[in-house]
Amino acid sequence: MSRQHWRGAASEKSRRAPIILALELTIEKLVYGGDGLARLVADEQGRRKAVFVPLVLPGERVEAEILEDRPAFARARATQVMEAVPYRISAPCPHFGSCGGCHYQHASYDDQLRLKQDVLRETLVRIAKLEIGEITSHASPPWNYRNRTRMHVQSADGEFCAGYYRLGSHTLERVRECPISSPLINRALTEIWKIGEEGGFPAAVSGFELYATNNDDQLLLQLFADRAAQAAEFQELSKTLRNALPELRGVAISHEQVAGSEAVAAPELSTHSGPQQVLAVFGEDALVVKTALGAYRVSAGSFFQSNRFLADTLVELVTRDRAGKLALDLYAGVGLFSLPLARNFERVVAVESAPRSAADLKHNAPPQMRSVAAATEHYLERGGKRPDYVVVDPPRAGLGRRVAERLAQLGAPALTYVSCDPSTLARDLPALLKAGYRIEEAHLIDLFPQTFHIESVFRLVR
Repeated sequence: MSRQHWRGAASEKSRRAPIILALELTIEKLVYGGDGLARLVADEQGRRKAVFVPLVLPGERVEAEILEDRPAFARARATQVMEAVPYRISAPCPHFGSCGGCHYQHASYDDQLRLKQDVLRETLVRIAKLEIGEITSHASPPWNYRNRTRMHVQSADGEFCAGYYRLGSHTLERVRECPISSPLINRALTEIWKIGEEGGFPAAVSGFELYATNNDDQLLLQLFADRAAQAAEFQELSKTLRNALPELRGVAISHEQVAGSEAVAAPELSTHSGPQQVLAVFGEDALVVKTALGAYRVSAGSFFQSNRFLADTLVELVTRDRAGKLALDLYAGVGLFSLPLARNFERVVAVESAPRSAADLKHNAPPQMRSVAAATEHYLERGGKRPDYVVVDPPRAGLGRRVAERLAQLGAPALTYVSCDPSTLARDLPALLKAGYRIEEAHLIDLFPQTFHIESVFRLVR
């Protein structure tokens, strides 16, 4: 429900579209993306326009102002919480509400898990018309869990600034400490700010990414240059950083050929960047990341799961009780699932298209595993022997119709879908279920506490 206050305007255009001064809204639920959903009062046709409001919780009554009014929906900003739910808390991070990295710090962690389950269920019902049974949630330590973060850098009139983009904008939020990132990453941020404020950062640097091992004892730094820079520009900076941080194993300088604006907007999106050209490396360009069932070379720019506490839990969910002659690991990254699968299958084929991840995958492969540097869609078009088990861990875009149909045609008796976006999961699942698969288990593994992002594992069997 909502109560609307209007101000008439002198122009004909304003009379046709009055300006909303204030709204009182009741938040119905959260939707994927972090916003709360409310609705305006019904219009002459009985339609109630949806209004999306960030930083609110279901059941709250808020006063809000409209920021964007479209024919089908509106976006608003809550100016006052008039009636809060009991589990609303004060966010511990001073940047919460302005920084675009976190979305749920105003809810207790147990309630964050409950809300994410609700969003996952609602998305599957709304898009796929799919009602599912039990979803098992796997919690993470809610703070200092990230082993990778990426920040944007701006230097104007000699003033250094590093941080994340503010919520809904490309204005930079100055961030010296990030409570969801690991202690080692935060120590590195302190040193980066110190050097930057002393004028030690080349003007060519547009951003950087810090990557730490799961036990937080080794670190890589990747610097992004917004133009073709000379390696010599970074030599002194690299030396200073490595002297200040003994854990820093190497500094890689990259030119990002296609900059993804979202890639530097928030820490949880830091692994999705454009094609990169490595200009120079000072020290090592890779870390060895150890889990309970494997050791992985992870180079600067390669993809690896970024929650340092839950890698083993994720691997166990995907590989448990699966064995046979042939396993197929699609969108394999550096081989997080491939290496454990090689313990229980006679042969594993792992497919990865990103060049740096594919190179690490090949390096990490044991004798019974074959790495294939190819797009999943192109690999499946080749056909081949029916596997006993398939793992798919696609990017946020999901599988897409053609890959989902190819997987259905493969006819593997068991398939696990690791999803980082419930919307594309809901789009892809119906094709698999139509082909005879059923959901054996559904898991929500919270790789991204304090954010709206939802990682899920759906184990399917025929």
